[in-house]
Amino acid sequence: MRAMNSDLIVIPTYNERDNVRPLVESILAAAPGADIMLVDDGSPDGTAEYAERLFGRLPNFHLLRRSGPRGLGCSYIDAYRTALAGRWTRIVQMDADLSHDPCGIPVLLESLAVADVVVGSRYCLGGVVSNWSMRRRIASRISNAYMRTLLHLPVRDATSGYRSYTRSALERIDVGRIRSRGFAFQVEAIYFAHRSGLRIVEVPIVFTDRRRGRSKVTLPVIVEMVLLPWRLGWQAAR
Repeated sequence: MRAMNSDLIVIPTYNERDNVRPLVESILAAAPGADIMLVDDGSPDGTAEYAERLFGRLPNFHLLRRSGPRGLGCSYIDAYRTALAGRWTRIVQMDADLSHDPCGIPVLLESLAVADVVVGSRYCLGGVVSNWSMRRRIASRISNAYMRTLLHLPVRDATSGYRSYTRSALERIDVGRIRSRGFAFQVEAIYFAHRSGLRIVEVPIVFTDRRRGRSKVTLPVIVEMVLLPWRLGWQAAR
């Protein structure tokens, strides 16, 4: 990998061809001093090929093509191992579906001056959720309350996928021990960060529902999320 900057933006992709151009262009405008890494999970729609054709010549653009078992957690584990093998010292993760405003990247990076992990939160003071139905809002609130209560987490939005880490935080978390393969990865990462004694803070974000493409939330993903606190509790008791 051709690491040029100290900051890295990690973006897992699966069938996000329609979103790649506006997303990467927005990140380049919001954080021109950062590197961008798309982590493609073998997208059948040609996301990786399209992104490489558009941005492959940029020195701060990186494409990590994954093989093996699919899943958001697998993508992040491979991405963070790659980041730690390089020279990056601050890492931001975000979704590819345009729900996370790239204008929030500078705040996520700057806040690492006082924290090891910064969570872009929909539910702290100032956080906003846009274009969600009442049913989804309630389900998300319940899910976060469930995780926060059972795992004793110090954040209000443990399921947020918009966050930043210092290099040393990822090293202490040891992402290789995370077993979640879907969206539960976000919760498990915060759980291990908290258990490792890392400083975690939340900053407000505006979350906008997916504009294009289809949601990746499936029944197995939901089941994994529901069972996560019990699995972690059982592991801790061993």
